[in-house]
Amino acid sequence: MIKEIYIEEIKHLFSKREKDANKGDFGKVGILGGSINYSGAVKLATMSLASLRSGCGLVKVIVPNEIVSALTPALLEQTLFPYKNLEDIKKSIKDLNSLAIGMGWGYNEQHLLILKDVLENFQGNLIIDADGLNTLVNHVEILRTSQANIVLTPHLKEFSRLTNLSIEEIEKNKIELAKSFAKENHVILLLKGSTTIVTNGTEVYLSNYGTSGMATSGSGDVLSGILAGLLGYLDYNLLSVSAGAIVNGLAGELAEEKNTDISMIASDTIKCIPEVIKKIRNDF
Repeated sequence: MIKEIYIEEIKHLFSKREKDANKGDFGKVGILGGSINYSGAVKLATMSLASLRSGCGLVKVIVPNEIVSALTPALLEQTLFPYKNLEDIKKSIKDLNSLAIGMGWGYNEQHLLILKDVLENFQGNLIIDADGLNTLVNHVEILRTSQANIVLTPHLKEFSRLTNLSIEEIEKNKIELAKSFAKENHVILLLKGSTTIVTNGTEVYLSNYGTSGMATSGSGDVLSGILAGLLGYLDYNLLSVSAGAIVNGLAGELAEEKNTDISMIASDTIKCIPEVIKKIRNDF
């Protein structure tokens, strides 16, 4: 089944919360990334803020001890968890509902070991993006036996690396190739583009929300932050992941209206998430 997904189909995911709700009701989220060479401090802070704006209860930013000083000034509502080794990471993620991993990593063998361990032992919702995807190149088979509920969020170039196919080959048959990859590797694949393809290998949802102004550094990080936030409290399924694509696309459209397609930046998209939630709740 292939279908285009619209706002009215995700409205029920954003119903008003009970007055006596507490942060524990809406999930604990982790953002794990950064390295001494690619600290990505602002990137990680941006992602964690996008998660909070999307409604999760708590966000942990999990980073190597060496980059803590670079990240601390960028965090307010988030909590910071430095790590020195794999055991520290295991402790920091054990109680999370969702985890986004790989941003600002660069590539080295240690990160592959971390990713393998997370895939083997983490049982929540796992979003792999950016250098997490690059770390998977030539190792995609490790996805197939994971205990986690996995979402991959590649753009075309990253998907090309994962599949060893050229961008030209992918462009000719994007939907079927996305379906095949998702099914073979037991993941939900969100293939970014002007039309975003979300598939579990059987069904395909298409999201056409978004705008050219989102073609700017950090936009993909915002999407992964939104997904991590939503999957902190929503079920892991095609609709929840598609909701992340819709929220991101609509927020980007609002950001462009306010800032123009030339001047908008990724953090403008985050600022528009609250307006998007209102729109989803009230438009239909």
